[in-house]
Amino acid sequence: MKADFFKPVKIAQAVMIQHTLFSLPFAAAALVLESKGVLPYEKMLWIFLAIFGGRNAANALNRLIDHALDAKNPRTQKRDLPSGRLKRWDLMVFTSLCLILLVFSTFMLNTLCLFLLPLALIMIFSYSYTKRFTYLCHYILGLTVAIAPMGTLLALNGAFKVSFFVISSAVALWVAGFDIIYATQDIQFDRNEGLYSIPARFGAKKALFVASVSHLLSFLLLLLWGYLYSVGIIYYIGCIVVGVLLICESALVAPEKLKHVTTASYHINEIVSVLFFVFVVLEVYLT
Repeated sequence: MKADFFKPVKIAQAVMIQHTLFSLPFAAAALVLESKGVLPYEKMLWIFLAIFGGRNAANALNRLIDHALDAKNPRTQKRDLPSGRLKRWDLMVFTSLCLILLVFSTFMLNTLCLFLLPLALIMIFSYSYTKRFTYLCHYILGLTVAIAPMGTLLALNGAFKVSFFVISSAVALWVAGFDIIYATQDIQFDRNEGLYSIPARFGAKKALFVASVSHLLSFLLLLLWGYLYSVGIIYYIGCIVVGVLLICESALVAPEKLKHVTTASYHINEIVSVLFFVFVVLEVYLT
């Protein structure tokens, strides 16, 4: 009974449910800025439920797909699935529920979102396999996460705008950058297993440079996104804060000191997305 009682907690830990913070604040920022602060509350509910379902289905699938690799990798052997604290069936049920939530929430939005749902599902199901054949897997992950702001904006408007691609590209490059940093931990393992990643292909030094360039481009796109919406000084102060955090992230890791990789790639970026959202809210409601 004790194991059953704690199973939902273990599932939440296994899929790192707190990392919904990577995509949700950017989607929320896009919603606030695009709607000019006049929030469509019912639509907003379905948007956030779709993001929650899609993100957590994707991560649960990642755990299932990489189960055998995680069991081999000393860094990941203690995760809930390889260690036996969870069964594959547990995550399969959780994935199914999340996918149902995603599909139903999308159905409640608009025709364009429903039409594009198969593409989103393909990305959710396939991105975990990409490290088996391309070192661009980090950018495919970024594009998958960028579905959140793009889907939010399409749900609001039912049509594409250039600005939608700007914020989605910024998010994709941001995610790719910190995923490259995270992957420096597994260079030797990835090479031994024949897996593809930028660190495994080019080494830690070049990989960290690529990550920094990706973050620089993401920062510039955030500035451009604000310009397209004619925002004021508060938004740009937020961008500067984000830029400083990304610089700190790069400063924390180097080829010869990788012990702070998790802090750089995960903890700082949870703050980045939330702070960006806060500054967008302040920009919209105070100016």
